[in-house]
Amino acid sequence: MLNDLLDGNRLWSAKRNADEPGYFERLATRQTPEYFWIGCSDSRVPANVISGLDPGEVFVHRNVANVVHSADMNFLSALEFAVDTLNVRAIIVCGHYGCGGVRAATEDLPHGLADHWLAPIRRLARAYALDLAQVSNVEDKRDRLAELNVVEGVRRVAETPIVQRAWGRQSELSIHGLIYGLKDGLLRDLGCTVTTPTSQTEPLNTTGSSFNPMTGDAR
Repeated sequence: MLNDLLDGNRLWSAKRNADEPGYFERLATRQTPEYFWIGCSDSRVPANVISGLDPGEVFVHRNVANVVHSADMNFLSALEFAVDTLNVRAIIVCGHYGCGGVRAATEDLPHGLADHWLAPIRRLARAYALDLAQVSNVEDKRDRLAELNVVEGVRRVAETPIVQRAWGRQSELSIHGLIYGLKDGLLRDLGCTVTTPTSQTEPLNTTGSSFNPMTGDAR
């Protein structure tokens, strides 16, 4: 298996050099991404591939179910580097429909350490239990919860001292929430963009639910 991987790498490298001579030499001299991507570890959702970006154009942090934990030093270190050193202009929190982490958070089954990691998603499910109950299909309900997890992630990123300091410096930094469809390969904007501490916008009603996840208000 390792030989297959290395062979594939050599073929890719040779093709890239043939298509764009000097590509790797140029890439090695700089890293100037405009985006910091917070995504799921799912192997079907590689950030630069689904967004049509080249290596060097997006700085990536991934974890199970794209959960934003405010005490996760791995995430915070990556966020700080992206904001303070790379000077990214946009932070993307991206979830996906059919997320295995979201499914695990809704199952009454043991999942080991993942159960601790997914606790924020279970809290969201309890907080919006009445609204989620309006969605009859189990998969649709999980997809709605995946959307809520993205919106909550945007909120949590905006609340970090790292981002608050950047806005205090008048940095042009925006935070966006997207969700990816495994079945059609499309990214959808959840309409929860934040550009300043008071600029949260109402998210789009993408799956027909009747509540506003940013405020918890029923419509």
